Amino acid sequence: MSTPQAGAAGTIDLGGDLTVNRLGYGAMRVTGDGIWGEPKSRDEAKRVLRRVVELGVDFIDTADSYGPDVSEILIAEALHPYPENLVIATKGGLVRPGPGQWVPDGRPEHLREALEGSLRRLRLDQIPLYQFHRIDPNVPLEDSIGAIAELKAEGKIRHVGVSNFTEEQLRAAQRITPIVSIQNRYNVDDRNSESLVDLCEQERLVFLPWAPIQDHGGNSAVQEAAAKYGVTAHQIVLAWLLARSPSILPIPGTGSVGHLEENVAAAGLELTPAEVAAISGLN
Repeated sequence: MSTPQAGAAGTIDLGGDLTVNRLGYGAMRVTGDGIWGEPKSRDEAKRVLRRVVELGVDFIDTADSYGPDVSEILIAEALHPYPENLVIATKGGLVRPGPGQWVPDGRPEHLREALEGSLRRLRLDQIPLYQFHRIDPNVPLEDSIGAIAELKAEGKIRHVGVSNFTEEQLRAAQRITPIVSIQNRYNVDDRNSESLVDLCEQERLVFLPWAPIQDHGGNSAVQEAAAKYGVTAHQIVLAWLLARSPSILPIPGTGSVGHLEENVAAAGLELTPAEVAAISGLN
């Protein structure tokens, strides 16, 4: 049986003028161990990226800090010139002094340099969705978002998103420029951003959950559903995210073609309301 396409999950609107299939791909894992340096096989990484597009995925999420730079470079090498419908989102605001180190840098001059670097590496004239990766406690939020708003005004950014934000921080950013998406950690076990998922649904923002398929081992309802449908637990938690809210755009990442096909197959899996409630811990 052929692998279901990402379009089986339906579509979602981003910023009012971009429509993508509601199962995306996170390109963090095409880098080396610890999200540092080159992957073990550049050819395999590029095979994964090409297969992403073949499977109907038309939203790819990356960041300048993945590698650093490696993920963006590989995306361009594998996919440029890009399919007309492909939306590439990237992020800036974290620097990588070494493996396993993620240091916020929200200075306006850094964000401008980061954005320009992403444009070059991705071979784009404009980033469809540029996300502020993480707030820098040493830089006022207004300065960081203000710099991104200036880049948007210059035509280098189409839409602005934020990552690792609270609602209060989101509101502060919205006073400066329109925000179309939030990317926070969210999965079956980590529900700290539950209220933001609901906010996104109410205000027609897109919620991008990172670490979407982690932390499900203790959820018996996930295991029961996987056994019932004859699928993996990863597929069940992705189906749960799709059912949890129409504002959610899952972006599972992998460096393996096999795992990619497994993830995309979840687009065609529909859980019952009772199963969604059980996995959510509402029963």
